Amino acid sequence: MTASALTHPLPPTHSATAARDQLQIALAIADESTLKSLLIRCTPPIAQPHRLGSVSSQVGVPVDSRQAIDGILSFEDITCVLASSPEEISRQVAANIDPKKLDREYAKLTRCESELHTLGNNLTLAQAIARLSHAGFPPKQVDEIINLPNEAWHKSWWYALDEVGHFTVPFLRLMRPLRYPDGTFTLQYRDHFAQDKPPSFSTQGQKVLVEIKTPAQTFRRTIERINLFRHQMGIQKALIIGDRLTELEARGFISQGISVYTTQQPVAIHAEADCTACANFDCPMYRRPDSPVVMCRSFCLDATAE
Repeated sequence: MTASALTHPLPPTHSATAARDQLQIALAIADESTLKSLLIRCTPPIAQPHRLGSVSSQVGVPVDSRQAIDGILSFEDITCVLASSPEEISRQVAANIDPKKLDREYAKLTRCESELHTLGNNLTLAQAIARLSHAGFPPKQVDEIINLPNEAWHKSWWYALDEVGHFTVPFLRLMRPLRYPDGTFTLQYRDHFAQDKPPSFSTQGQKVLVEIKTPAQTFRRTIERINLFRHQMGIQKALIIGDRLTELEARGFISQGISVYTTQQPVAIHAEADCTACANFDCPMYRRPDSPVVMCRSFCLDATAE
């Protein structure tokens, strides 16, 4: 299913109920690329393309016996990535260092040690393989980890995010399998890093409430529904999908921390901006506390700043 499924204008003869149904159906059967476009192309954007992992949707999620959420998008926020090879790290380290000081530089990169983490407890072989694959290990490394002797560690280099949102900060991740007599596995790991402790693993799950707004639905009623669902579901991120939204409506939603996505002609919106909390690292005002910018179309709230 292509992105047009959520952007095709609805015939004017459709009722508000039919319009909502059509959009919910489109959301229910949309492919992953279409769902990603909702998170990336809304205003302000909820996710950045290079940090967006898998995305899935649910529609008509019941909150109580009388009310249901139009939709919930679940997505993975990528927080670290596996280096393509140890040689890649070697080239990066050796690029600006005296060859005689390489050992010292590697020691600096791994001078801190995290606590022991568990990736999965009492997993079957199939579950352990799936868990490692989902975490970002390629098949060859998954096989190496699964077949390690008890108490042996698999070493791999990863990149965490730097200050401007690029994956450039290397750290060493050690993974080991613990096997039990019943054939199950526990997967454990710890990290060695230079300064800032890396995230717990490669992705973090996020959820977004989706409200489908029809022309008949007032601004007040829409805000009430979203705030109620935020409170009941514990999900703060929210997205409005509308056939048409006026600029005034869109500004109102954005001021309440709600992103907007129009299925017809996009509305040009300048969101209230705080450059110190923005994730748009390509902007020259990125992270500048002295930025003169007050309103910006490219403002993207950094999830780590929430």
